[in-house]
Amino acid sequence: MAGMAEGMRAAIEEAGRAGERGEVPIGAAVVFNGAVIARAGNQTIALSDPTAHAEMLAIQEAGRKLGSQRMADTDLYVTLEPCTMCAAAISFARVRRLYFGASDEKGGAVENGVRFFSQPSCNHAPEVYGGMAASEAAALLRRFFALRRA
Repeated sequence: MAGMAEGMRAAIEEAGRAGERGEVPIGAAVVFNGAVIARAGNQTIALSDPTAHAEMLAIQEAGRKLGSQRMADTDLYVTLEPCTMCAAAISFARVRRLYFGASDEKGGAVENGVRFFSQPSCNHAPEVYGGMAASEAAALLRRFFALRRA
């Protein structure tokens, strides 16, 4: 499926760009009808905004392009397992499928932590597929933090 490969490729590209800007290298892309319609990397530092995670920015852009707060026919690709805030946004947007790369034992909220989509208070849970391009996504993060420590 072209959309799947393009979606994760776009997310990884955005993660790389975020890292080059000094942001934590996480990227996201929204796919609709097999085409990437929105993509973003983390911008928390650049925007002085703790909510400017890649997923949040990509979802916002997709909403503007689709002219709707509901994105039932979209798929979201993210390089790292979403946090609780991003999982809630994914649920509120009614994203159809979530594909993510690396698991996040500390900050993740999908397969780790609060497991947001399994909670009774979650009104919509997407289909979830973890581990897509996980080694590449994890390598970006490892390199970034190794350089920061050096």
